[in-house]
Amino acid sequence: MALSRPLYDLLGSYLMQLYSNPIRTKSITSCVIATSGNLVAQYISGTKFINQDSLIAYGLYGLFFGGTIPHYFYMYIERLVPKTVTGAVFIKILIERLLYSPLNSAFSLYMLARLEGKSHNEAIRQLKILYLPILQASWKYLTIIHILNFSVVPPMFRVLITNLVGFFWVIYLANKRNRRQQEKSK
Repeated sequence: MALSRPLYDLLGSYLMQLYSNPIRTKSITSCVIATSGNLVAQYISGTKFINQDSLIAYGLYGLFFGGTIPHYFYMYIERLVPKTVTGAVFIKILIERLLYSPLNSAFSLYMLARLEGKSHNEAIRQLKILYLPILQASWKYLTIIHILNFSVVPPMFRVLITNLVGFFWVIYLANKRNRRQQEKSK
């Protein structure tokens, strides 16, 4: 019971910040979650040395893009397809899965490579190799999450839920990219 008071205080502080500074709060949260996911992925892969460039890249991506892009996407999709529209969840899923997800996946892969210090050509080369398998995996594994996110989660918390799921997605992405780099070095 003694632990519950600090948790309530932390949750209350988070909710207050989410309400008063939604973009900043979502961006910082995304930064922490993306960096943590990358760190866990590096530990899981058995690396002897932590790749700080990768940690910084994921952190910067989360800070600058991981909170803002989904924030505006979810805000605009609520305006575009209000919940009063018949089949609103289905329409939102179609927009998210067929428009937003492909564009965001390409942007994420490219920007992560660039933030890690890779050249434009290296980032494009990596994007060409990883894009389709990652997009297909997203459609396969994350569609149910997005259905739940649109049908059950209040709009204010959708970025948080996406980022929490993103923690595991970052681990998947980092391991996929790591395997690709290991294959390339052989």
